[in-house]
Amino acid sequence: MTTTELSVDDAVERAVALAARPGRTVLGIAGAPGAGKSTLARRIVAAVDAAHGVGTAVQVPMDGFHLANAALDALGRHDRKGAIDTFDAAGYVALVRRLAAADDEAVGDDDMVWAPDFDRRVDEPIAGSIAVPRSTRLVVSEGNYLLDTDAPWSALVDLFTETWACVVDDRVRVDRLVGRHMRHGRDHEAARTWALEVDGVNAARVAATVGRASRTIRT
Repeated sequence: MTTTELSVDDAVERAVALAARPGRTVLGIAGAPGAGKSTLARRIVAAVDAAHGVGTAVQVPMDGFHLANAALDALGRHDRKGAIDTFDAAGYVALVRRLAAADDEAVGDDDMVWAPDFDRRVDEPIAGSIAVPRSTRLVVSEGNYLLDTDAPWSALVDLFTETWACVVDDRVRVDRLVGRHMRHGRDHEAARTWALEVDGVNAARVAATVGRASRTIRT
């Protein structure tokens, strides 16, 4: 697949144009931990709402499908939270399918879809936090594994209208992650260890899938 590289400004401009098209657009933004996915998604939603009216766009993060900490403890996976097997993959794919079916009367008969969010303050997913009414024209969903080739993740490429990949220099990405982990209670050494040893494994998996994106965004 040939991938087009866009600047952040060009990506935002394209998202505004996508939101003006008939029907709903479901945009997937993939990328490694710390690549800037959530920041880009927030900027897109703000720009689309400014251009087309408040409520035109909604952000629905993949992180809402983190398994709860109690479930991770039971599975013995809490020490590598964020790995691909620490998410409810089937649940996320099912949600994207519902969101993409909003204009199909045969299968998209929900007037409102409620999506989960992730609260970093308590490090837990929060069910039913994000309202996506049928009138929403652009849904922006971001996460690490939107381009993964393993089932059920592999179905996502065909469900999204477009799938973009955020890319950034690894040194910048790691610095962002260290800062994030420190803001949430880890000391510098523990934050850097997690960024390199846990997030680093996940970043390598994501990097191998970037070529499946239709566009890359250098953040």
